Amino acid sequence: MKPIICVSCEGSETKIVVLSKDKEGIKVQKAFAAGLSKAVASSPTESTDAGEFNIDELSEDLSFENLGGGLDESTGEVDSSDISYIASSLKGIDLAKGEFIPILTEPTVNYHFYEGHIEKDRNKTLDLIVKDINNSRNITVRKDYIDYITLSDKSAFAVFIQGENSCVNLVDSLAAYNNRRYYKIPAIKNAEASLAHYVTKTNKFFPEDFTLILYTGKDYSKLIFLEGNNLKHIGTTLDVGTQNLHTYDVYFSKILLEMENGNIPRLNNVILCGEDNSENLILSFYGTFPEANVIELKFENIDLLDLDKNTKENISSFAIPLATGLEFFEEKEKKYRGINILPKNIQENQKILQFGWHSYLMLILLFAAALFFTVKILSNVQKISQQDKEIAHYNKVIESNRVISDEIIKYSNKISSFDQTQALLDSAAAGTEVWSKMLVKVSDFMERRRNFWITKMETTSKDEIKLDGYTLSRSVITKFADYNNSSLLNSVNYDQLRDQDAYAYSLVFKLNKEAEKPNEP
Repeated sequence: MKPIICVSCEGSETKIVVLSKDKEGIKVQKAFAAGLSKAVASSPTESTDAGEFNIDELSEDLSFENLGGGLDESTGEVDSSDISYIASSLKGIDLAKGEFIPILTEPTVNYHFYEGHIEKDRNKTLDLIVKDINNSRNITVRKDYIDYITLSDKSAFAVFIQGENSCVNLVDSLAAYNNRRYYKIPAIKNAEASLAHYVTKTNKFFPEDFTLILYTGKDYSKLIFLEGNNLKHIGTTLDVGTQNLHTYDVYFSKILLEMENGNIPRLNNVILCGEDNSENLILSFYGTFPEANVIELKFENIDLLDLDKNTKENISSFAIPLATGLEFFEEKEKKYRGINILPKNIQENQKILQFGWHSYLMLILLFAAALFFTVKILSNVQKISQQDKEIAHYNKVIESNRVISDEIIKYSNKISSFDQTQALLDSAAAGTEVWSKMLVKVSDFMERRRNFWITKMETTSKDEIKLDGYTLSRSVITKFADYNNSSLLNSVNYDQLRDQDAYAYSLVFKLNKEAEKPNEP
């Protein structure tokens, strides 16, 4: 699962916890504190006086007219060496795939308990809360700068951004250090609300019990009061921490003052967390509130194996980022809905494409143009497809016509060559008749002369035939030549056959003279 990096900016110190969740449960991969050379948030006492401030008695002169510019100004710049230390401490964590959860507290945020009607529509309820803040405190709050949770008594606890978003500045500085435009920020949480939710989830109190959650930091401390399992009152942030605490008596005077301001008659439970959970602090509470049950906040069912021994022993000092991370996991599983004051300008900054109103207008025009050209293209494609079918049909017709044309040419050639064929046939027929007559004559003569033979017959020219053969009588050769007017005796040679006298002869027939009347034998 992608890592969740919870960043809690606490004055001159920033606490960072990296959590992840798998099938085996939630695991803490890293937990460390970075002491900043330049605080990313102003001291809590810069905006209010710790001893006199009462959240329910804010001055009517306060105004949030310039609240919109608080997140855009760069007054919370961080020293590069501090960012380098944080980046090196986060080595091994895939920050590009991670999600950063900035955790805000006073003076960056302010609180308001709303006891009016809560609508089913969350946006309508936000409108009512914003209106109530404006009417009761003369403070104008942007709707995207405020969020609330509903309490069991049907009231609402609202948190709204008041000062500079220091933790977001820190995350942006870390992104710039790692050559990235931004890191993903899905939510901005409130420290007090998340810590109170974790305490009420892991501890079951009686409805009539009043509980104090004391978080001790290095520079300041927080007082959170519960009634039963509901948030009752958030005291003024104390400028007392482990670095400047000289006596615990200062705690008790502030606690008693906040109990009076929050209409809290007693303390049944005290939950200690943060930097100081020493036995001296516990004993001091027993001395002032002897009937209270004082316990240290525990983080169980969380895998801490990757942490070093010192961090494990002081895990309570990371109570706020741990509680916030656990709350975020519940929200992702749709088990709980907590405070999320992520302004729209940060959401827009995290988008890959950032648009103004004119850009959306251009998108509409581009969509219309794309739709128009798509329709045109589809129409042309349909026409082209139809024309391709017609072309294929005509190609078939052309091929069929070509076959017919070839047949016509073939028959035309036959017709044109008919005369030549006829003449050839006539010529052949005439020659056949001459040959027939000549052979009839030769056969007729040889039948009456038993001493005359033909051994060879060949054509020497177009109208001339040569005959070779033997005869026992020389006079028979002369008679045969006289019998055929077309014959010409070329030679007569004496050639004895066994014991008889014989003559070899050679005759030439002229076919063109075969039509002449032959001599009688």
